[in-house]
Amino acid sequence: MRIYQTNEIKNIALIGSAGSGKTTLAESMLFESGIIKRRGTVEGKNTVSDYFPVEQEYGYSVFPTVFHVEWNNKKLNIIDCPGSDDFVGGAITALNVTDQAVILVNGLYGPEVGTMNAFRNTEKLQKPVIFLINQLDRENCDFDMVISNMREIYGSKCVIVQYPIATGPGFNAVIDVLLMKKYSWKPEGGAPIIEDIPAEEMDKAQELHAALVEAAAGNDDALMEKFFEEESLTEDEMREGIRKGLVSRSIFPIFCVCAGKDMGVRRLMEFLGNVVPFVNDMPTVSNTNGDAIKPDSNGPESIFFFKTGMEPHIGEVSYFKVMSGSVKPGDDLTNADRGSKERMGQIYACAGANRIPVDEMKAGDIGCTVKLKDVKTGNTLNGKDCDWSFNYIKYPNSKYSRAIKSVSASDMEKMMAALQKMRQEDPTWVVEQSKELRQTIVHGQGEFHLRTLKWRLENNEKLQVKYEEPKIPYRETITKTARADYRHKKQSGGAGQFGEVHLIVEPYTEGMPDPVVYKFNGQEFKMNIKGKEEIDLEWGGKLVFINSVVGGAIDARFMPAILKGIMERMEQGPLTGSYARDVRVIVYDGKMHPVDSNELSFMLAARQAFSAAFKEAGPKILEPIYDLEVLVPADYMGDVMSDLQGRRAIIMGMDSEAGYQKLTAKIPLKELSSYSIALSSLTGGRASFSTSFSSYELVPNDIQQALIAQHEAEEKENE
Repeated sequence: MRIYQTNEIKNIALIGSAGSGKTTLAESMLFESGIIKRRGTVEGKNTVSDYFPVEQEYGYSVFPTVFHVEWNNKKLNIIDCPGSDDFVGGAITALNVTDQAVILVNGLYGPEVGTMNAFRNTEKLQKPVIFLINQLDRENCDFDMVISNMREIYGSKCVIVQYPIATGPGFNAVIDVLLMKKYSWKPEGGAPIIEDIPAEEMDKAQELHAALVEAAAGNDDALMEKFFEEESLTEDEMREGIRKGLVSRSIFPIFCVCAGKDMGVRRLMEFLGNVVPFVNDMPTVSNTNGDAIKPDSNGPESIFFFKTGMEPHIGEVSYFKVMSGSVKPGDDLTNADRGSKERMGQIYACAGANRIPVDEMKAGDIGCTVKLKDVKTGNTLNGKDCDWSFNYIKYPNSKYSRAIKSVSASDMEKMMAALQKMRQEDPTWVVEQSKELRQTIVHGQGEFHLRTLKWRLENNEKLQVKYEEPKIPYRETITKTARADYRHKKQSGGAGQFGEVHLIVEPYTEGMPDPVVYKFNGQEFKMNIKGKEEIDLEWGGKLVFINSVVGGAIDARFMPAILKGIMERMEQGPLTGSYARDVRVIVYDGKMHPVDSNELSFMLAARQAFSAAFKEAGPKILEPIYDLEVLVPADYMGDVMSDLQGRRAIIMGMDSEAGYQKLTAKIPLKELSSYSIALSSLTGGRASFSTSFSSYELVPNDIQQALIAQHEAEEKENE
């Protein structure tokens, strides 16, 4: 294929709800452009997009598929994205490297929660949007109702470019109010029959045409002036106005197709080729230094790797966008993130599992390569005298977590290697080896997301694994002041062990004054501070360690050992073995032996004294609390609220957003464990949610007692 210049390249993401027909549309687009000779089907498991075994197993897109078409001397790079919210990472990746979103809307259901989530992502990234109403041949499809719902949600920026003459199984014609023509198709679809608009449709077509002309004119002062004078624009002027409106997100054109019958696809591609923005029409992306990088073919060579695919018989396929300059096979480049050198092998234009070799790719183009030595998703390769790197793709927080372990202990290392490899394919699979919980945790976007991970490990990697409930990272703290002492003494022939530590513990709060005097059982303890350390704990909170020993009762050389003993107990709290936090410890007295005292003795004495004092200081367990935001259809609001109240959630507020109810709450992490499954079950999959860590708060007393009892039972089992 020929080399396309930056001003001949357009990058487009196909996004929308699961089941809206993106993969089927992609198949028709590839067929219309001649990339494939026969259209496959999702049911037949032979589409260009869903070619991974796990996608064929579930009948769902799991990964974004990159393909291209050549149309009217332009190259359209298109990414078909998964629709399920569990695989939102693919859509977010695609939106970040493309310049135009086509949001598919199911003609039967209209805008769904997936449509809304897709739109919100375009809003965050300020990407142009075209709405494509698909499946107009479905029984009970009501186009006018869909349009009404869309305008209620997305406002008057939704402007009809095409409308169907009839919907349902007999659908075969639309009125195009941009070109003011009727398009109809034979049962096999494909090339349309283009005719004048029938008389009975003319009034409606003219009214919608006028609305489209006004919307197009509103994006350019000169066009608006001409519109006021003549009340019309030429076809080219309308295209220019729509293009500017797309870039500024002041117009969302609405098109109609039946992708399964290849009706309307060719006209859509004409619009994409003629009207949507080129790469160089869009705002520039900034590198990690904050510099705006233009897609300039004559600039420094820099390519960003946004996706990795693992394919049988090939290995890693690395997908990239040329951010600047141009790339050719054989180019010697430097990895800005890893410092390694790479030589580019053959570069390809993408077509799903098929790849077409090309000799060069210019700034703004999207392609792939294979057999790179040391390039991971998110890395940047640069040519000489260029040190740019890019980190502009931000993924959502995880929503569902499970502890994972291999059924065979000997497979643990293989499992970890496979998990890290799979995370290159989908960065929203997050793998954590938790020292605190002593578990390997995998985090994802939902139960289906992690079920897919397990399927791939078992079927592709031949590793048997099992999921368990993840432990909760509780924290322990204290609520009052307490005192304790402990003598460690051991004699077993020769030099013995001796160390005695007296200490006070109290809750720590930021900015509290240094201690002066304490009273316990009528006895007064005056503090004379010799040294103070404030330690920011890696798990949050602080430990403040004060040396108030006077008269040489404990030699200063033993103070680090005492601190070490306290820190060890902070890492395994006395109540449940969870991390302790926000404690001030004052060591005020002790004893030592001229021969038998050593670091180990004082470390053990401090550990025991701290543990005893902690248990007397009103110890409390803290649990992680998360901010929760749920988007739910109004019909299900009552059920969702009742469920949340049963999960110890505190409802913080309710609002409406784009036709849905938005509910915000604070909820314990423990209660979020299976929330994605419960919410899907309650709402038939029509709601979505997001979470973020908020704070640590005290657990209710009954739960605290149960946690302590459970920990004590586990300790006895392990003795």
